[in-house]
Amino acid sequence: MAPELFQPSGECPLPISQYPHVVMAHGGGGKLMHELIEKVFLHAFTNPALDARHDAAVLNLGGKRLAFTTDSYVVNPLFFPGGDIGALAVHGTVNDLAMCGARPLWLSAGFILEEGLGLDVLRRIVQSMQRAARACGVEIVTGDTKVVDRGKADGLFINTAGIGLIQHGFELGPRRIAPGDAVIINGDIGRHGMAIMAVREGLRFETAIESDSAPLAEPVLKLLGAGIELHCLRDLTRGGLASALNELALAAAVEITIDERAVPVSEPVKAACEVLGLDPLSVACEGWFVDLVPGHEAARAVALLKSDALGAGAAVIGHVTAGQRARVVVRSAIGVDRVLDMPSGEQLPRIC
Repeated sequence: MAPELFQPSGECPLPISQYPHVVMAHGGGGKLMHELIEKVFLHAFTNPALDARHDAAVLNLGGKRLAFTTDSYVVNPLFFPGGDIGALAVHGTVNDLAMCGARPLWLSAGFILEEGLGLDVLRRIVQSMQRAARACGVEIVTGDTKVVDRGKADGLFINTAGIGLIQHGFELGPRRIAPGDAVIINGDIGRHGMAIMAVREGLRFETAIESDSAPLAEPVLKLLGAGIELHCLRDLTRGGLASALNELALAAAVEITIDERAVPVSEPVKAACEVLGLDPLSVACEGWFVDLVPGHEAARAVALLKSDALGAGAAVIGHVTAGQRARVVVRSAIGVDRVLDMPSGEQLPRIC
């Protein structure tokens, strides 16, 4: 077939050089997005702060350590069970700062508005952002607004940036991960992605699935305040637990093994994933994270997380070994091991 007639679907993870155009899977949190970031963006913009491959850049300014991050939100629909694009934008940016152990302080907000968007809808979203910011203890201190032609923005897109202050002495990040570390999660996975898909597909379940969208700064700061020796934190967004752990394994050159029976998944999410043919391990979350700590700190870290509403379901789900390859292995309920890859294509487009 002539190359100009071949348009990859995004479901097969071809090397990036074989995709002449961007496909949806390039934003899905899986292999193609990872390759796009590595070969296009990191290749062009390489510098020590960016090369750390953290959720935010850690910067030194006048003897102070700051965390700085940015993110964009294109979720469809704008409102979903348990949240909306406005609160999601605040939570997502606060969480990226929290993964560096920073106390979030200030956010920016940029709005791309589509001609025809109802002002009542915009007011609801802005008010939701303000409520979320107030609850997180941050201020939205600057912003921008642009309007594009009807049909060009699906109603509304939001970009946020955030600055936080790092007040601890730990160096957090993938390079700190070491064999013997325990892998801890703070709650049941997959709720955000399934809440979005249930609305889109018109699915109804006996128990409604609500997004887990929530700010994570307080449970992280509680761990740091107790002196827990944290090595690395990563929130579970696009690509879910599978992508997050694979990114960390690759960056740290270690093998991570998780026990599938220990990973918390609610029954409604399991049922929804079965209906849609999805793996809960690859479904996005917006209020959960993994933290990697030395094995001897695991019990204390879990106990501290359980004392917070956002850590009630905290559990040790795996551990880190030196391994022969950088990879993630899942041990099933019957004791069979399988390699857990990053998602290949775009399972859940437009979920954040």
